[in-house]
This record gives sequence, structure tokens and C-alpha cells, in this order.
Amino acid sequence: MKIDPRNPADLSAQIASAIRDAIVGGRLIVDQRLPSEAELAEQFEVSRPTVREALKRLAAQSLIRTQRGATGGAFVNRLSFPEAYDQQITTSTLLLSMNAVSFETACEARYALERACAPLSAERRTADHLATMRAEIHRQAQPGLTDESFCASDVAFHRALVDGAGNPVLSYQLAGAVEAMQPLMNMITFTARDRARIVALHQEIADAAEAHDGAAVTAGLSALEVETQELAQSVFAARAARLDAKARLES
Repeated sequence: MKIDPRNPADLSAQIASAIRDAIVGGRLIVDQRLPSEAELAEQFEVSRPTVREALKRLAAQSLIRTQRGATGGAFVNRLSFPEAYDQQITTSTLLLSMNAVSFETACEARYALERACAPLSAERRTADHLATMRAEIHRQAQPGLTDESFCASDVAFHRALVDGAGNPVLSYQLAGAVEAMQPLMNMITFTARDRARIVALHQEIADAAEAHDGAAVTAGLSALEVETQELAQSVFAARAARLDAKARLES
């Protein structure tokens, strides 16, 4: 593992990248102990604080874990899909918030990805997945439910549908779509949406999943996408009208 001292990138970032590449490439295996801070500092020809910062970066990514004591040190971690969900969600949220991604584009991507799970979910969903979906539908129908709680329940419903596919790779890949894109879309459309319409569509999707009807699940998701896109258009149109009226008053 080497770094380029002429590289303008932060040295600790370079060290973290070199160690990460060694883990990904299998040169460092799960549960293997990394060299000590002193050994790494000598190997990379940097100070121990620089090495320490690199190890903090790797720990933040769950790639290594640290243990105290005589047999302690830094060890290659066994990263699980659930542990990686939060990173996927955070990355997706940052990408959407920091880049000029239109609502239409985000919505299109979010439902296209979920529809890919529909046939598998209809085939493999368990009683627990169905129970979660039914419970969230019941929760969404409560008249006193806050907008925040409705949004959270909406996410939980779709999370159960995706997890019903029984494929951890798909669940991981869709974590960003369901738990990052969905809340962001809800923030825009919650003032205009018809809860009863959404609950009815969720009911159709749950019924289709229970009947092992993948085509009907896909159709329900497509109907939800149309509903969401139309809601967003109405919100944006109303916002534009208000801004136009304000501009006329100020002119």
C-alpha cells in the first residue's frame, strides 16, 4: 500500500483509500488485524495523527473496527447489508440535495427501481411483510395522523414491499430510492396529496402482493407514480402562480 506525497489530496484520505482498496481487493481479509499506528506511519512515511485520522475515516465507513487491550488494535470489519443501509441513504440524500435533480427525474428513478422488485416481492413476500404493509395502511387511514407520521408510514410501507423481494442486494440498492427519494418527494407533495387515494393504491398493492400477482403490484406502483407526478405538477403550478402574483404586486 502506497500513497503519492505529490498528490494534492489530503494524506489521511489517501491512506484511507489505500487501505480500503486493499480490503476490497482481498489483500486484507475480514477480521485481519491492521498494522499498528506506528507501523502504518512508518510504511506511509507520515505522522501518527495522520494515520489516526485515516483510521477514523475507515471506521466511519464501517470498514474497520477498533478494540482495546493487549490484543486490541484495528481490524477489518465484516460489513453487512443492514449496516450499509444508512450510508446508502445518506449518500442518496446528499446527491439529490446537492445536485440539480428535478422532481420528475427523481420520481421516475424511484418508481422504476421499485417496480424492478415487484415480481419478486409478489412471489416471495412473507406473512410478516404483508402484516407490516397492512399495519401501515391502517395507520395511514387514521384521521389524526400528522403529515410527518404519514410520510414515515409511507416509507415503511414501501420498505416492506422492497424487502419482500427477499434479496438483500436489491434492498440495499433501493434503500436510497425508498428512504431518501421518497421523503424528499413527500416534502413537496404532502400539502396537495389525497391521503384516501394513496391509501387505496397501497391497499391495491398489498392485495396484489398477497395474491402473488406481480403484474398488479407493478401496475399499482405505476399508478402511484402518475399520482405523485400529477401532485407535484399542481404544487409547482400553484407556487409559480403565487410568485407571479407577488411580482405583479411589487412592480
